[in-house]
Order: sequence, then structure tokens, then C-alpha cells
Amino acid sequence: MKLVLIGFGVVGQGLAEILRDKADDLRQAYGFAPRIIAVATQRRGTLYHPDGLQIDDLLASIGKGHLDHYPAADGLKRNWDVQRLIRESSADVMVESTHSNFETAQPALDYCRAAFDSGKHVVLANKGPVALAYSELVTHAERLGKKLYFESTVMAGTPSIRLAMEALAGCRILEAQGILNGTTNYILTQMENGMPYKEALAQAQSLGYAEADPTADVDGWDAAGKALIVANAIIGKPLTLAQMTVSGISSLTSDDIEAARRAGERWKLIARVTPDGGSVAPTRLSITDPLANISGATNAITYKTDLIGSVTLVGPGAGRLPTGFGLLADLLSIHRSA
Repeated sequence: MKLVLIGFGVVGQGLAEILRDKADDLRQAYGFAPRIIAVATQRRGTLYHPDGLQIDDLLASIGKGHLDHYPAADGLKRNWDVQRLIRESSADVMVESTHSNFETAQPALDYCRAAFDSGKHVVLANKGPVALAYSELVTHAERLGKKLYFESTVMAGTPSIRLAMEALAGCRILEAQGILNGTTNYILTQMENGMPYKEALAQAQSLGYAEADPTADVDGWDAAGKALIVANAIIGKPLTLAQMTVSGISSLTSDDIEAARRAGERWKLIARVTPDGGSVAPTRLSITDPLANISGATNAITYKTDLIGSVTLVGPGAGRLPTGFGLLADLLSIHRSA
């Protein structure tokens, strides 16, 4: 399997490290021997070699700030336009892990279209295309006989999508609700331990959980984007951000946290989707609720089904290797179906 990686930040590098470090295991256990033949970044160059790129050299060059540091080699192409790289490279699969755009899903949506049209399967860590154009992408892929996978878009490598679409096949999923943003869950956990909101946010930023501008996390928009994916792909409810009720945790105070504690409850930022719609809001949960006991930056989701009741999945929702593993799981699914 030949791969073109669009985006080579934390997630793309995590996948590359996994493919390097687990190469022998993947070959022996699954007969799987993928090669990265092309890499594109937004500002740090692109590379393409039809015979494959050396992962150690890729990581070393990006570590120096630009793919121009990659060693020269016969047949190596540098700085192709991203669309050209997708359309003209001999890759079998495009892996897209650039920044998620929840307004237009661009430019990733056009990258997906170009990949399908040029005969490639698509694996996404980028949430935008699935959140905003899921039905279009599924139709496009099916028309051309290609695969679309997106495990890493919700809860990183924790198999929330695969659980719903494969392990729970045959059940009707009546509702999904979860803690889909680790930053806010970390902040709320620290507030329960007595830390004021602003101090907890600053600590989350210092640990790399929250961005310098934490708006997408603390105002609920990141969780809302993931809820859209669950709505469209799992519940079968076509939904847009404009149709969702979204609020965050920035207005919660220490008094709110203490009042919930006295009542035997905990505040969590809960994303909820049903066939009637979706919402993201800070919610008081009884401590008997499985989601109430998820602490730190961990994520969790509960699927309510018609046949076996509620099933809760808990695991990491972000990180270089967990998200890279989600991409690997999707690549293995394509490999098995070949």
C-alpha cells in the first residue's frame, strides 16, 4: 500500500513513527507493508518519490523546519502543488490530517474529491469533511469503488466509530452522548479539585491540552464538530452546526462545581445526538453515570441501543500515537478488504 500524507504535523508524524517502529509486526501479523511515497505540508514543503520516502529522513527534515532538508535522490520531486501531488502521485490511499475547518471543510474537502477522482481511497483525521459533507463523500466513494474511513476524527484512536458501525451492527442506535473534548474535561476535573477556572485553563495550556486560543474547546465547538460526525455517520441524522445548540464551560464557577458535588453530581461537557437533533452543553450528571467518572483529558461515549441497552467506550481522545493508531486501524481495514 502506497500512501500520500496530506499534513505532516503531530498526527502525520505519529503515523509515520508507528509505521517505522511496528513495520516487522505489521508485516508478520497482517502481511501489511505500507510505504509513504508522498508528503505535503502547508508551509514546509512537499515531497514525492514513487519508490517511497525514508521515514527517518522525513522526521529528521521536518524536525529541522522544512522538507527541503530531505536528502537528494534520483526521482525525488519537491514542492509540487498539493492537488498535483494527490492527482498525479501513484499512491493507493490519501491520509488527510490537516487543520479541521468547520465552516467550509476546505481545502480538505477538495483534496478528498481529488483523491477519489484519481483512484485513491481516503483516510481522514481531519473532522471538517466528515462533519460537513459526509453524505457527499460516501456517495462519491461508492460511485468510484473507493473506501472512506475516519476513525481518528472522534476520540482519536479509541474505536468509537468502528464500535458503532461494525461491532454494534444490527442494533439501532437511539442516542449517543459523550465527553468528546479532553481539554474541557481536564479543566472540569481540576476545578473539582479546587482550582479556579482561569488557573485550570492556564494549566491545560501549559500541558499542551489547550491551544493559546482555547475558544474551540471551552466554548464547545470542537465537541460540536465531533457530534456532527456521530449524527451524520452513526445516527443517520443530517445535521449542521447551525442546527445545534452549543454552549461551553467558561461560565461555570467554583460555586457551580461545589453545588453539584453536594448533590452527588459532577459537571461534564456533554455532546448529545438523537434522531431529533444534537447539542453540546455543560451538564450535571449523577456520579452513578459512567460518564461522570471520566477524569482528566480522557474521552468517553455512550451509545444507547435497542437490543443491548447502553454501551460506554472510554479511552484517549487526542495525542500523537493514539490518533496515529486510529489512522493505522483504517489503513488495515482497507488492506483487509483488498
